[in-house]
Amino acid sequence: MIDPEVLFQTVRTALDEDLGGGDLTSRLSIEESARARDEIVARESLILAGIPVAREVFRQVDESVTFLPRCEDGSERSAGDCCAAIEGSARSILAAERTALNFLQRMSGIATATRRAGALLRGAPVQISDTRKTAPGLRAFDKYAVRVGGGSGHRQGLFDAVLIKDNHWRLTGGVGQAIERTRLGLAREGRRLPIVVEAGTLEEVEEALRAGADAILLDNMDAATLRSAVAAARGRAFLEVSGGVREEDIPRLASSGIDRISLGTLTHSVRAVDLALELRPA
Repeated sequence: MIDPEVLFQTVRTALDEDLGGGDLTSRLSIEESARARDEIVARESLILAGIPVAREVFRQVDESVTFLPRCEDGSERSAGDCCAAIEGSARSILAAERTALNFLQRMSGIATATRRAGALLRGAPVQISDTRKTAPGLRAFDKYAVRVGGGSGHRQGLFDAVLIKDNHWRLTGGVGQAIERTRLGLAREGRRLPIVVEAGTLEEVEEALRAGADAILLDNMDAATLRSAVAAARGRAFLEVSGGVREEDIPRLASSGIDRISLGTLTHSVRAVDLALELRPA
C-alpha cells in the first residue's frame, strides 16, 4: 500500500502543477452542467498499476465523480480492455484526465517491465528488485508499482538501510575499515541492521567477507569475475547483482547462484504504457 499522506500530497502537487488556476479551455467551451462518462482503456498488453492513485486524482478534483475500477492492480490487461469507468461532471473529468493517466501509464509501465523481468528468471529462486533510481517525488509510487509487478523492494532511501558503496569505503580507508566503522556505529545507536557492501573486484569481495559483511552487491562485474565472486561468497553472504543488467542477461544471472538482481531500468527509464480515456456525453 501507498502511505495515505504520501498519496494525498503527491497527487495534490501533480494537480496543482497541471491545473494552476483552473482548466481554462473546459471553462470556456463546456457548459458547467454538462455531464460525461468514460472508460480508461488499455491500448496494448500490460500489467495494471495505479488504480488507487487514479481514484485519488478524481476524488481531489471532484468528490462527486464516480470512479469504478474494472480490475485490480496487478491484473493483466489486453488491448481494448477496460480498466476503470468514470462518470460525473464533464469539466471535472477533463481536469483530472491527464494527471490520472500520467500516473497510470508510468506505474503500469513499471509493473509491466517488472513482471517481464520476473518471467525471465524461469522459476529460479532469485529476487527482482528496484533501486533508488526513481523519479524525484514519485519514489513511493514507483516502488509500489515494482511490487505490483512481482518485484521486491530495495531500501526506501538513505535512511532505512546500510549500503556501503565504493565512494563510502574509499573515504574510509577500504572495504574492511568501512564495515568495521559501520558496525561500531550501529552498536552505538543500538540498531541492528544488515551491513551491505558494494564490490566490483574479487579482492573487494574477499575483503568484505573477511570483515563479516551480511550481503555483497556485485557491481558491474564481467561474467568471469562474477562466476569467481559467486564461487567465493556463495553461502557466506547474501549476493546481489547490480549495474548494467539488461533483460537478456537475466536468465544467465538467475542460474549463477546469486540471490537478487536489482534493476535501475525498472524505474529510471521505463517506457510508459499506452492507456486512453474515452469520453462520451452522459
